[in-house]
Amino acid sequence: MADTIQFNLIGLDALDAKLKTVSEDIKYKGGRFALRKAANLIANKAKAGAERVDDPKTPARIADNIVTRFSRRRFNKTGDLMFRVGVMGGAGGKAASGNYSNLPGGDTRHWRMLEFGTERMRAQPFMRKALADNISEAIGEFATHYDKALDRAIKRAAKQGGG
Repeated sequence: MADTIQFNLIGLDALDAKLKTVSEDIKYKGGRFALRKAANLIANKAKAGAERVDDPKTPARIADNIVTRFSRRRFNKTGDLMFRVGVMGGAGGKAASGNYSNLPGGDTRHWRMLEFGTERMRAQPFMRKALADNISEAIGEFATHYDKALDRAIKRAAKQGGG
């Protein structure tokens, strides 16, 4: 179904050295904040892309239903931090029961048809394009905010440790 994107960060040796000086709790708190900032950057780009492909004649607005969510289940199972950027109500099919009118953008289950295309319609990707075109910006955003969070944590630890 969904493609997996994996990448290796090279050249962040200073960040790795700082990580070794702080506790797990501090790493997770700062990491979650920085990862949320990076995910929100991707979500904002996806919203802009959705506004371009959305039909203004319909009441449904895909951009209003794009959200960023923390994956608590993955964190509890593996300890890995993960945020998902997706479309609320986007997994329902024909037989799905639920009130999609309560969503901010209305019933936008058709977003997958726009994203992946059909036999009769070419794909107009906006979610995949948001990540592919902005991955370096997202990594930079994550590194910047995580570095600042680690600096603050190291200063706090130095003050409490007898500084």
